[in-house]
Parts: sequence; C-alpha cells; structure tokens
Amino acid sequence: VAYLVIFHILFVLFVWTYWKSVFTLPVQPGKKFHMSYADQERYENEERPEVQRQILAEIARKLPVYTRTGSGGIRFCDRCQLIKPDRCHHCSVCAMCVLKMDHHCPWVNNCIGFSNYKFFLLFLAYSLLYCLYIAATVFKYFIKYWTGELTNGRSKFHILFLLFVAIMFFVSLMFLFGYHCWLVSRNRSTLEAFSAPVFQNGPDKNGFNLGFVKNLQQVFGEEKKLWLLPIASSQGDGHFFPMRALSEARNPLLTNEEQWEEDGIDEEPQGSGEASSLAIERET
Repeated sequence: VAYLVIFHILFVLFVWTYWKSVFTLPVQPGKKFHMSYADQERYENEERPEVQRQILAEIARKLPVYTRTGSGGIRFCDRCQLIKPDRCHHCSVCAMCVLKMDHHCPWVNNCIGFSNYKFFLLFLAYSLLYCLYIAATVFKYFIKYWTGELTNGRSKFHILFLLFVAIMFFVSLMFLFGYHCWLVSRNRSTLEAFSAPVFQNGPDKNGFNLGFVKNLQQVFGEEKKLWLLPIASSQGDGHFFPMRALSEARNPLLTNEEQWEEDGIDEEPQGSGEASSLAIERET
C-alpha cells in the first residue's frame, strides 16, 4: 500500500508540474517598454541614424534598463517595437519577447521564462524522482527473473523494458536537472550561460549573481513551504532584477522601479551625453 501511495503522489506532482510548464504562458514586457505610436512613427520616418539613436536613447532613459548589446547599444527589438527589459529576449518560435527567457523547450512546447521557470525546474525534479522510484521498485523483480526465482514469461520483457526506460530517462534528466541547478545557483539563464549579459562597463557573467540563497529566492520565493509546490512564488515581475554589489558600485544602477522613480525619472542623467552616443542596435 505504501508503494502505491508514493507512486500516486509522485505521479500527481509529475503531471501537475508538467501541466503548469505547458500551459503557463510566457510573460511579455509591459506597455511602458513599447514605443508609442508617435515615437514609432517618428523613428520609422527618420532616415538619419544619429537622430534614430537619439530617439531610442531618449526612450531608454525613462526606463530602468541597464544591460546593453555586445557593442554597447540599447537593446531594441525591431519586431516587437520595444526596448527590451533586462534579461528579456525575443523567441522566434513564440514570435514575441519573453521576460527572463531561458530557452524554448520542445518537450513542453512552450517558452521557458520568468513565468514558468520554477514549474519547469519542479517538473524536472519530480520526473527524476518518478523514474528513480520506478527503477528501484522494478529492480527487485528484475533480480528475481535473473536468478530464476520467478518463471520466465511475457512479464519478463515488460520488466526489462520498464527498467531500461526508467534508467535511460533518469540518466538524461539527471544531467539536465543538474545543469539547471547550477544555473540557478549562479542566477543565470541558459542564454546567459552561453552569452554573458553586457552592462555599461562590459560583459559580466556574474552580474545578477547575488549569492546562493538570494539566487534561490529569486526563482522559488522567500516562503520555503512553497518551494516544492507548483505555485507561482518567484520574486518580482520579470522586468527588474537586482544586480550584485560590484556592478552597483561601478554603475549608478537601481534595483527596482521605486528607487528609479525616487531618484527622479525626468531628471537629466549625468551621463546622458555618453548614453546618447552609444550605438543603438536592433535586435531580433
């Protein structure tokens, strides 16, 4: 009876987390990151590149956006017509910009990002436990068939097939889950692991690394009792992310929208001339 209870609990958690990973839609940037109709018309009608740079720099100065392109330009999506928030990327499969995009997963047929990254991690974890539990409970029957305690029959092939599939998926999921655990401990996405985020002072692969505990809290939240449940508990709204102290010391970077507004969103920054001279690139 205990085996059946554990089996059904793992099965329910496996299905629940898979369902949440599949049907939790990716979150797009808010309206304030989109270009207004007037700015869009002014930008598209302008033929001079330096004036286009000024238009985008003016829009970006009003937003808490601190990451840049590889050449130091403002991250602008030409398809969605918006200034990209930090850690946001355009998914060509979903045809939209996704907040804190990690990757587009073909297994769940969905884009993994800020809204469902926790569910995806739990899905991997419970799938791993599910396969391990099946392999462990089936293994004793495999030994009995091998030693001849049980008579050979059709069930022997079923046991062999089930054991082989469970072990195969367990090994595959173990590497994938371990890799994502490493990413969470460093507060990186899969895209950021391959290409470090670029700040005003250049690339910094640890720019969002706040330490192991705070990195976990960004994904799973501060309530530890909710960590293992497929319930949304990630910190923030996906538009703003605190950065490590070293980056904040180098740049006047703000960790949230409230601090940005308190410092004066309409005031002219000291480095506005430098910001206006940055190369503005269109990213797709």
